[in-house]
Amino acid sequence: MKEKNDLPQRKIIRLKNYDYSKPGVYFLTLCTHNRKCILSDVIVGAIHESPEIQLTASGKAVEEVMALIPGRFNVEIHNYKIMPNHIHLLLEIKADEILRAIRESPLQGRKVTDKIVGYLKMNSSKKIHCFYPDKNIWQRSYHDHIIRDENDFLNIWNYIEYNQCKWQSDKYYSG
Repeated sequence: MKEKNDLPQRKIIRLKNYDYSKPGVYFLTLCTHNRKCILSDVIVGAIHESPEIQLTASGKAVEEVMALIPGRFNVEIHNYKIMPNHIHLLLEIKADEILRAIRESPLQGRKVTDKIVGYLKMNSSKKIHCFYPDKNIWQRSYHDHIIRDENDFLNIWNYIEYNQCKWQSDKYYSG
């Protein structure tokens, strides 16, 4: 039998001592479980056309839940892309009384970004389970990047905007 200390330690993936509840812009990436391509299809057009994303029923469910996030958490979604097996989300946390209420909610120990991701995963999973019976929809956790300046914002914006153009070379591609 393994002792408690023998168990593998979970890697800390958030920036140490950073308050993810404070106003700012964040780039989040959420992946599907085992990188299953259930959210969309990337359709390649003619040579002069950019590839297009066609959402599946699962992807449409995710988009419906994402539309509720700004009103629920008082954030602005600047850009997002629902790729076949992951989502890129560029959002801004605003500073005001509503945000303070979110910070002081019963899930107080969790960061606002954690609450947003949890809300998105939980509510989209409920919808997706209606037509995609696999019990695991999302990979555990998510990747985040704190936007540091305007140049960083523009680089991430462009990365999200043109992500489908480089889908086959994307690190999340599983063709």
